[in-house]
Order: sequence, then C-alpha cells, then structure tokens
Amino acid sequence: MVLQNKLGLTEAAELARAEEKLSKARAALLFEQGVLDNLPAGTFSSLAAIHRFLFEEIYPFAGQVRQVNISKGQFRFASVLYLKDALRRIDQMPQGNFDEIVEKYVEMNVAHPFREGNGRSARIWLDAMLKKELRMVVDWSRIDREVYLQAMERSPVNDAEIKQLLKNSLTEHVNDRAVYMKGIDASYHYEGYHTFRMEELRREG
Repeated sequence: MVLQNKLGLTEAAELARAEEKLSKARAALLFEQGVLDNLPAGTFSSLAAIHRFLFEEIYPFAGQVRQVNISKGQFRFASVLYLKDALRRIDQMPQGNFDEIVEKYVEMNVAHPFREGNGRSARIWLDAMLKKELRMVVDWSRIDREVYLQAMERSPVNDAEIKQLLKNSLTEHVNDRAVYMKGIDASYHYEGYHTFRMEELRREG
C-alpha cells in the first residue's frame, strides 16, 4: 500500500526515494536555520513541528496525529482511542536527567503518533531534549542499526539496553554539523532509507 502523498506517486519504491531525498534536505534546514533551538524541548507540539517540517512537502498528514491503528511486526502501537491521552501524559513526564529523557523517548515510540516518519522525527526530538537538559546529543553514526532496532523492540518491557546503548554514544559536540548530518544518515538507515547521503544532497543544493 502506498500512502497518500502530495507528489502523486503510486509506486512504493519511487515514493521512498522521493521521501528520503526531500525530507533529508529539510532535515538539513532544521539544523542550518536553528529551528530546533526555538522549539520547546520534550513536548508533543515540538515533535509535531519537527515532523511537519520534515514531511510537509510529501504528506498531507505531516504533523498531524494519526487516525488509524498501526503496528510493526507483532507489536501494535498505541490505539487511536487512547493516543491523545497518551500524548498528554508523555508531555507531563519529567526530563531532568538522562534516564528520564530516554524513558520519555521510549514512551513516545510506543505512542507512534504519526502515520509515517515516527522514528526519524523522534530521534531528532530526543536529541533536542538531551541538548537542552544535558548539553549532550547522541552520535547516531556510532550505533549499529540492528543493535539499535533490537534494543528499541525490547524497550517497552526493559529499557536498560537502549539506555546503555545511547549513553555510550553521547557526545558534547552538540552544534557540530558533521555529527548532525552523519546522525541523520544513520537515523534514516535504521528505517531502510540509504539511497542519498546528506553531504551529497548539500552539494546538489
């Protein structure tokens, strides 16, 4: 099934390529224009703003809470019946230290509030929290795809693994462009998007 899109594309592979190229270009602008520094870290409104910024050229639902139930493998994300309540509860979760921030991130992953693009948006959202509260961000390029995905799959039951994985990959280079760009490439690779690289798109632009 191909998601409804503003590009009029009906082939999944073609849509995936266009989505990666367009949204990665927008991800670069998030950093270069300082958009993230003007958003309230750790709120759903900021996550929705990130999602809208990344995907508004592609999807009509960019930044909007999904209206359908979704799942990945055997795992069902939060039901639409309880999704808005879950998002309000996540907004109220503390984020004063590393453990609290990761716990909030795990809960947002379980909520999976958007029809598409949840992981990529939420990893940027997580880094915005870490930057504001701890003056650290994750160097995603240091985290293996399969190790990350397995840790996230287990995180709703036991978050110790994802906490350790992220803690081991923290960096103080919070405003380093190379760290951010390599991190976006890694984040997209986790979801199977690896046709375009950020620096190549920058040169094209």
